[in-house]
Amino acid sequence: MNDFLPYGLVELPFWGYALETFLTIQVMLLGITLYLHRDQAHGGLVLHPLLRHFFRFWLWFSSGAVTKEWVAVHRRHHAYADQEGDPHSPVIFGLKRVVLEGYELYTAATSDAELLKNYGRGTPDDWIERHLYSRRRNLGVWLFILTHLILFGVPAILMVAVHLVAQPFFAGGVVNGLGHAVGYRSFEMPSTATNLLPWGLLLGGEELHNNHHAFPRSARFAVQRWELDIGWLWVCLFRTLGLARVRWVAPRPHLERKRRELDADTVQALFTNRMHVLRDYARRVVLPVCRELARREPQGSVPGVTSKLLIRHPTLLAEEAHRVLRELLERYEVLRRVVEYRESLQQLWNDASANQARAVAQLREWCTRAEASGIRALREFALGLPAYARA
Repeated sequence: MNDFLPYGLVELPFWGYALETFLTIQVMLLGITLYLHRDQAHGGLVLHPLLRHFFRFWLWFSSGAVTKEWVAVHRRHHAYADQEGDPHSPVIFGLKRVVLEGYELYTAATSDAELLKNYGRGTPDDWIERHLYSRRRNLGVWLFILTHLILFGVPAILMVAVHLVAQPFFAGGVVNGLGHAVGYRSFEMPSTATNLLPWGLLLGGEELHNNHHAFPRSARFAVQRWELDIGWLWVCLFRTLGLARVRWVAPRPHLERKRRELDADTVQALFTNRMHVLRDYARRVVLPVCRELARREPQGSVPGVTSKLLIRHPTLLAEEAHRVLRELLERYEVLRRVVEYRESLQQLWNDASANQARAVAQLREWCTRAEASGIRALREFALGLPAYARA
C-alpha cells in the first residue's frame, strides 16, 4: 500500500515518465495540426470520421480545446494577419505578450460571440459536441489529471503540469509569437509569418509557418524539397490506410528546361506557381542587381539593406524604411526598373483569369522588354520563364 500511494498503478523509470509525457503532448499537437488546422480550419485534408472523433476526444480530454473556438480564432488570424483584428499577432500585441500570454489572448478572442459565429462555421455541432465537449470543456482536463494520478501517483503532478503548459506555450506562444518574429521567409506576403526551422518535427510541422501563410489550404506545410513536415508523414500513413484524403497541396514548380514557347500553359503554370516565381525573381534578379550596384557605386553609397527593402512586402515596411526605399528608387534607375518589372509581372497574373489570350500576349511582350532591358539578371530570368510547365 505504501508503494502504491507515491507511484500509482504503474511505476516507471524516470525516462518512462518523460516518454509518456512526450507522447501525450505529441498526440495532442498532432490533433491540433491534422484535425483542427488542416482538416477543420482550412479543409485541405479530410480525415476519416474515426480519426476526427479520436482527435476531437483527445483534445477535449487532454487540453479542453473546443473545435469551433480554435477554428474560428485561427480563421480570423488569417483574415487579419498582423493587422488590427488579428487575435494574437506580435505586431499588434508585442512578441513578449504573445509568447507568455498567448492563452489569455486566445481566451479573449473566444469570448467574442460574433467572431465564433462568423468564423466557426462548418465545425461539428452534433449531440456530443453540444452536451459534452463544448458544455463541459473543463471536465476532460479534470479526467485527464485524475487518470494520471491514478496511473502514476505523485510523478503525475509534474507530468500533467508539463503537458498542460505545452499547448499554450508551443502551439500558441511559439508558433503565433516566434513564428511571426524570427526564422526564415521563403515567400513574401503581407503577413510577417516565418519558418522557425526547415524541419517541422516537434510541433507536427507547424514550425513551417511562413509556408502555411503562403499556401493556407495546403495539407502539406513543407514546400521546398529540403524541408520536412512530420505532420505530412502522418497524413501519408493515414492516406495509405484509407483514413485520410488530401484535397489540395501547395504546388511545386515543374520545369522543362528545353521548353522555349510562351503559351497559355506557360501563363497557367506561372499563375499556379506565382509565389515560387516571385521568390525566384528575388533571388535571381533583385539580389544580383543589388550586389552589382553595390560593387559599382562608391563604398557606403548603397545601404546594405537595399535588397531586403526591395524584397520585403511593402505593407511590412516601417515608415523610415519606406522613406529610404523611395530615395533609392529615385537615385538608381536600375532599382526602379526592377521593381516596375516585378509589379507588371504580378499585374499580368491578375489579368490572366479574365482573358487568357490577352495574358499570353502580355507575357510575350513582358519577356521581350525584359530581354532588351540591358539588365543581365532580368534578361536571364525572362529567358527562363518558358521552362515553367503545367505538371
